[in-house]
Amino acid sequence: MKYKVTLNGKTYEVEVEKGKAILLDEYEALAPAPAQTAVPETPAPVVSAPAPAPAPVNLAAGETVSAPMPGNILRIEVNQGDTVKSGQILVILEAMKMENEIVSPKDGTVAQIVTSKGAVVDTGSPLVIIA
Repeated sequence: MKYKVTLNGKTYEVEVEKGKAILLDEYEALAPAPAQTAVPETPAPVVSAPAPAPAPVNLAAGETVSAPMPGNILRIEVNQGDTVKSGQILVILEAMKMENEIVSPKDGTVAQIVTSKGAVVDTGSPLVIIA
């Protein structure tokens, strides 16, 4: 395999084959030319839509299933109003390139889904409420 390695402003082209490395070429690294930025004559007005307000969490509606670790919500396997059994998968949480199944702690009905697909959650963030 051939690699280009830049070290202290010099670029080396190296070939690695079965445990030994061979230097193929050495040359000075070229700094990229500074990009010229064009300044618009009249700046466009920045219009930002207000962020949608998160749904209020009704903790009195049942038992809250929380995120056991920080991560990203890949999938939500249930819908509000679904009947679930203990151990049934509710949410797939991706953390450190691993898909973690978040399961229901008890039999019941999904009272509220607090999170959404693609959301970034912290440890202890409410995900689903089971009544």
